[in-house]
Amino acid sequence: MTRDIIDINDFTVLVEESDPSSSGLDACSFDEPIIGVAFYGAGNVDLSVRYGEKEKSFEHTKGLTLSFYADERVIFEHHASPEKPLECIVIATATRNLENLPYQAGELFGDFLGQLVHPQDHYVEGPQFFMTPEMQTILEQIFHNRFAGKTRMLFFKSQITALLSHFFGQLSLLQEANMPAGEREKLHQAKEILSNNLETPPSLSELSRRIGLNSYKLKKNFKELFGVPVFKYLQNERLTKAHDLLRYEDVSIQEAAWQVGYDSLSSFSNAFLKKFGFRPSEIKR
Repeated sequence: MTRDIIDINDFTVLVEESDPSSSGLDACSFDEPIIGVAFYGAGNVDLSVRYGEKEKSFEHTKGLTLSFYADERVIFEHHASPEKPLECIVIATATRNLENLPYQAGELFGDFLGQLVHPQDHYVEGPQFFMTPEMQTILEQIFHNRFAGKTRMLFFKSQITALLSHFFGQLSLLQEANMPAGEREKLHQAKEILSNNLETPPSLSELSRRIGLNSYKLKKNFKELFGVPVFKYLQNERLTKAHDLLRYEDVSIQEAAWQVGYDSLSSFSNAFLKKFGFRPSEIKR
């Protein structure tokens, strides 16, 4: 496990990543009451939150953004494995610092995370949602950047600020949306089906049938909830998995393309370049 701790004004940022070839338990707690936002990358690591005799578990963290209040009694445990490696960024601030945060950030916490500013327990869960493609891109750039030293720290600070800005922007959009809980569940089910069938995904009509939602609502509400059309999400998932295959496993570029459903190597390479800013061949050097 690796953990970088970065101080940005009155925020503390934890950048946590596990060795994808091994299993392990990563536990952490905080020295004083904090409000935090956790952003989870591609690893889909298992998370347990323990406080007193209570425990909350998360089994599907891939792409999840989770806000929370926690005091000194709360322990966060990540159960990482080769199948579920840890990629997590936590942006946290002590509750005593809320009034001193720059750029009126304290007011944003009060407006959108009121239940965390005025907690009723040792651990309080705030809004959670799955990241937009823009947020996922920022997270991927943080974990896969090639900078070092002071340049790396400067890059981290800029990307963390952007990530937090997207978080509050998305909260604002979600508050305006008025989608029934049942439809939200069906859309999350559709998202899971696509993620589990990258090589041979269902057609839009088949996906609609499987989740019990007509095609019009599926297309409209999927974009509203996740910020991207259905098959743009599928493309993002394919390319992210291909990136991880090339980075962590002994596969060729052609094999990685086939495993995520690309028949054309040139189409795969061009899409990869557009998403990550470099071609797949640059990873294999």
